[in-house]
Formats: sequence, C-alpha cells, structure tokens
Amino acid sequence: MLNSDNYLYKIDRRNVAHAFDGAAKQYDTVSLLQQTVVDRLIESFDLIKINPASILDIGSGTGYGSRKLKQRFKKAQYYQSDISGEMLKAARKKSPKYFSKNHFLCADASQMPIQDQQFDLVFSSLMLQWCSDLDLVFAEVKRVLKPGGVFLFASFGPDTLKELRECWQQVDNDIHVNAFVDMHDIGDSLIRNGMDAPVLSVEHIVLTYNDCKQLMRELKNIGAHNVNKGRRKTLTGKQRLNNVIRHYETFRSNDKLPATYEVVYGHAWRPDQANSDGASDGSHSISLEQLKQELRTSKLK
Repeated sequence: MLNSDNYLYKIDRRNVAHAFDGAAKQYDTVSLLQQTVVDRLIESFDLIKINPASILDIGSGTGYGSRKLKQRFKKAQYYQSDISGEMLKAARKKSPKYFSKNHFLCADASQMPIQDQQFDLVFSSLMLQWCSDLDLVFAEVKRVLKPGGVFLFASFGPDTLKELRECWQQVDNDIHVNAFVDMHDIGDSLIRNGMDAPVLSVEHIVLTYNDCKQLMRELKNIGAHNVNKGRRKTLTGKQRLNNVIRHYETFRSNDKLPATYEVVYGHAWRPDQANSDGASDGSHSISLEQLKQELRTSKLK
C-alpha cells in the first residue's frame, strides 16, 4: 500500500487537521463532489437492508452525511467523529439544539475513544484517503461495530487528480499531489482485519474547470492540501507553478480542463458473534481433543 509503506507519502495527521480546520467555514459551499458521493453512498441502503439504532460517521466533516442518514434512519443515535475541531463546530451549528440525538467526537480514526461493539453502522465518506495506515483504521472499525454490523464507505482511488499529478511530474520530482489507495488494497486490508464479505466498486467522475488555478483554488478551499511527509517544505516558485499551468493546458478539451476523480465505494460486515471464530468459507475450526470430548459427551446423553 503506497500510503503506508512509503514514508514520503505518509500522511501528516496534524497537517490534515490544520487543513480542514481552515476549510470549515466555506466547505459546504465548495464540496459539491463530496456531497454527491455521500448521496450515492446513501443509495446503497436500497440494497443493504438494515435499520441501525446507532450510527458512527467517521470523518463527518460539517455533518452533511449524518444529516442525510438522519433522513433515512430517523430514530437512530448519531456520533459524528472528525479529526478537525472546526469541522465539528460547523456541524454542531447545523444540529438541533434541543432533544438532539447527535453526539460529536474529535478523534483520529485510527485510535477512537469508543468502547467495543457500540454501533450497528459505521459510515465514512471520503475520509480514508487521509489515513496513513488502513489496517489500523479497519481494526478500529471492526472493534466498534456490533456483531452483524456493517461498514459503508467511499474513498478516492489512485487515478484521482491524475492530470495534475502528471503535470507536476513534468516540473520536478517533489510530491505535490496526495497518493490514493487502490480498490484491491482496500479489500485486502478489510479481510486482514476480520471484516466479512467486502463488496467494492469504482466510479470515475470528471469535473471540468476554466483554468488550472480554478482547480487549485477549489482544492485549497475544501482542505485538500498536500499533507504528505515528502512534500516540498519551501514555497513553490512562480516559474514552477507557471510550468504546471502550461502543461495542464495540453489536457484542454471543448474549452475546458478536466480533473479526474476515481471514487471507490464499498461495504463490509463484522461477522456475527456465532460465526466470529469461523473461516470466511463457512468452515469452523475445532481441535482433535475438543472433537473427542464432544463425542464422549454425546454418547453419555
């Protein structure tokens, strides 16, 4: 997995929190793609037949996802969790002041101060790409899910912002665009951490812009900064930036510049308690001594 094994691409959590703190005030006005992904995730419940009483939204941001979930599951208790305190403040302002079933938690997704087996549903839209180690996050997801609970998520895949990444590679060898995890690596990590029956799909969404600076302004406004350990520590020179803009013009089509987003959608289940010791193929492990004991016990009945 590129974002966990390569130090240069390792995510700096403090920079993530700082970036989204700065984006909180204007986030809802510029996050149309993010809202669209949430809407499409919610549509998954047409096929996933559940009625959760308790829901955890990891990377909840300003609360758009939780508000959409609330429209579907009106009686559920909601916990909104985000690494950005300012994002949670914005979400609180949109939450009912009285008789609210919303709770807010400022926490890192890889180490959540939540007791085991608390939630029927863990929901996460476009948060996973900001995590350095998916194994830690998925282990936490399994821990806080009740047996039989479901994890529903979306993340960006490696083709995201491929045009911008290619343009920067023409200019220098520094890291300017965040790395994103492949769908197959996500599935493997879910299975490694004991989640059951993962189902994943990919969608490519191409947004168009009038110019490259418009794209860069939008990325800054939604908090999608370069937060890798290997990013350039000094200011990007004007000449470098102009070269990126010049290279990006080679992608222009129909008088617009494209920006590709690869969106990975998925869900997986925490195994039922009765099957938690079983293998994924439905088999069950038992020692020879245990089998002999069960046979002796059955003969005595």
